[in-house]
Amino acid sequence: MLRDGNAFDLQKAFGLSLVALAVLAFSLTLPPEARAGCGGVQKTRAEKKVNPGGRSPLAIGDSTMLLALPNLARAGFKVNARGCRGWSEGMRVIRKYRRTGALPHLVMISLGADYSITSGDIRRALRIVGKKRVLALMTPRELGGGSGSDADAVRRAYRKHTQRIMLLDWVRFSNGRGSWFQPDGLHLTFSGARAFAKLSHKSLKFAQAGEFPNHDRFPR
Repeated sequence: MLRDGNAFDLQKAFGLSLVALAVLAFSLTLPPEARAGCGGVQKTRAEKKVNPGGRSPLAIGDSTMLLALPNLARAGFKVNARGCRGWSEGMRVIRKYRRTGALPHLVMISLGADYSITSGDIRRALRIVGKKRVLALMTPRELGGGSGSDADAVRRAYRKHTQRIMLLDWVRFSNGRGSWFQPDGLHLTFSGARAFAKLSHKSLKFAQAGEFPNHDRFPR
C-alpha cells in the first residue's frame, strides 16, 4: 500500500483513474523483476523558471522517480521518467533531446533500480551531454535499500570528473529513512518524494550555462 498520503492526492497529481491508481499502487510493492507491465513514459514541464532565458534542467528517471514528478516540476525540472527504464534507454532519451536542440545545460539522471551501472555507462553519458553541460547523478539504492556497486560507480565517476559531474548521494541522504520508501526499499512514499526533490534541488545552482561544479559534493 502507498503510505504517507492518500489515493486522492496521487490521482490528482497524475490524473490517474482509480483503476490505474490501484494497479500503480500494487506494482510499486513488487520488485522490478516481478513487474510485467512497466507503463509508458511520464513527462512534466517545469513549473518554475530556474534558468531565465534558457532551457529548464532535465531529469531522467525510472519508476523510482515517478511519485516525485510533481515535486521535481515545482522545483524547476522538466521530467521524463518510465518504469523499468535502464541506462541505455535513458541515453537514447538524452540523445533525442540533443538531436532536436532541446538538451539543457543541466541533466539529472536517476537510474539503476532495474539494471546495473558501470563506469563505462557514465563515460558514455558524459560524451552524450558534451563538455559544455553538467551531469547530475543520483546514487541508486539497491533492492531492499542501501548501497551497492551502482552507487560506488557513480561516486567513482564523480571523483574523477568533479568539474562536470554533480553528485547527489541519495543512498547516504536517505540512509535510515524507512518512512521515505515502500516495502521494497526503492520506490517512494509522499515524504520520500519530497526528500528526493529536496536533494535534486541542490543541483539547480548549475542550471544556467557557464555554471559548473567546483569540487562540490551534495549532500554535504
